[in-house]
Amino acid sequence: MITGELGLLGAPISLRILIIAPAGDATAMLKDSFCRLGHSAVCAATADEGLQCFVRMRPDVVLVDLDLAQMGALALVGQLRAGISEEWTRIVLLGTTDREDDIRAGLAAGGDDFFSKPISLALLEARCHWLQRSLAAQRQAILSLKRINAISDNVLDAIVTIDSRETIVACNAACERIFGWKRSEMLGQNVRLLMPAPFSREHADHVATYIHGGAPHIIGIGRETLAQRRDGSVFPIDIGVSEVRMDDGRLFVGIIRDISARKESERRLRESTELLQRYHDEAEAEALLARRLIERHLQRPGLNDPQLSYWFIPANNFSGDVLAATRSACGRRYAMLADATGHGLTAAISALPVLAIFYGMAKNDALLTDIVVEINSQLRQSMPVGRFVAAALVCIDESQHAGEIWVGGVPDALLLDHTGSVVVRFPSQSLALGVVDSDRSMRAMRSFAWTEGSQMLFYSDGLLEASNATGEAFGWERLLATLSEAEAATRAEALRTAFTRHLGAAIAHDDVSALLLHAAPPA
Repeated sequence: MITGELGLLGAPISLRILIIAPAGDATAMLKDSFCRLGHSAVCAATADEGLQCFVRMRPDVVLVDLDLAQMGALALVGQLRAGISEEWTRIVLLGTTDREDDIRAGLAAGGDDFFSKPISLALLEARCHWLQRSLAAQRQAILSLKRINAISDNVLDAIVTIDSRETIVACNAACERIFGWKRSEMLGQNVRLLMPAPFSREHADHVATYIHGGAPHIIGIGRETLAQRRDGSVFPIDIGVSEVRMDDGRLFVGIIRDISARKESERRLRESTELLQRYHDEAEAEALLARRLIERHLQRPGLNDPQLSYWFIPANNFSGDVLAATRSACGRRYAMLADATGHGLTAAISALPVLAIFYGMAKNDALLTDIVVEINSQLRQSMPVGRFVAAALVCIDESQHAGEIWVGGVPDALLLDHTGSVVVRFPSQSLALGVVDSDRSMRAMRSFAWTEGSQMLFYSDGLLEASNATGEAFGWERLLATLSEAEAATRAEALRTAFTRHLGAAIAHDDVSALLLHAAPPA
């Protein structure tokens, strides 16, 4: 047995043969010959019987005798050929050589070959070997095609093959899912079926231009475009097209991916980005307005007093530390450093009521104790739980060379002499404002002498606690050294310089502020 006669698994192919011929000794001998060659054969004496056997057994080879009565042999050949679907069944005509016109007509009707009667057994065996090789090749081709189709149908992307006339000659299962058409409905149709206007109108020109030597519009390039489903809806796709050149023409294979989900995600992301940008811009505008409003409250004329120096470094756009200073109608000097809980805008807003009360009462020469109690009462009524304002307030009567001070929740206030040495430390004597109702400790003030060369320093806890890149805090000792080493007139600026040098490249994580009051020079 030659190699070509082997089946797909290496075994010889046994042919299933249907003989449609009048009953007789010649037909019986023909059947017997096929069986001796290892094949199975069935005989049918009439065309009707032959058609029934054909449907039932699906033979590999059908022999049709041109001498059939009843239904003509040519009509039978046409019906047999019409009933063959996937696998090609060989239809062999049996007749004598003197019936050349019948043989030609039979082949035109769908016959594949002709056996001359009487049949030579040697020739019959050779023809069977040829049929076996042909059948093995056919089955191998069908199997290969099924494998290719199985792979193609399991690809998520649609694969559409068209010829140079734009006709769809092949498509995979994904095409049905993506486009909504059945495969049988797409095959043989113009590929423009899958395109919306204006692409459907332009496609023929692109194909014709390329076939006649023009530049490719999409072949080998790939791009995003639009496609159209059966229901008329248009959706975005990624498409890449490759060309296959064959002896009988050109084929163009398009791989199409539905990118609707990706485009929708991109649209949502774009909208979210635009929305976030709009929120950001609005927040920036609101923050700018708030900053200007707060700055107008903070930058009062009293801070421009030549006998006062101050500076602050906010940890955010807004500082929770508030500095205030003014002179009353009778010439007494009032000053305050307030440190609201938190940072940024919320802390700055918390300090605004404190400023309003301080300036409103100080200009009317209110007692310092009354100012403290009023601020505390207002904060208790308006501030939520957990929000409070630590503060230090001072009132100085330079005509009497004396003053009084209240400290609650901020670092020790320092009374300095002209050398920068600490004369008196005023530690916190009460809780911060807004924590509890006013009591006796809230009303207790401390008095001090205010003489030539005296200075009063207020500072927030962010000053002492600020750490450099190595984690070292600015600290109490560095504060005292800086004060004692600087001249009185430049003491506030020297403190700021020392603080900045200590911080280096590090960032202060809390608001930092300092206020220094100077005694009036002698008249």
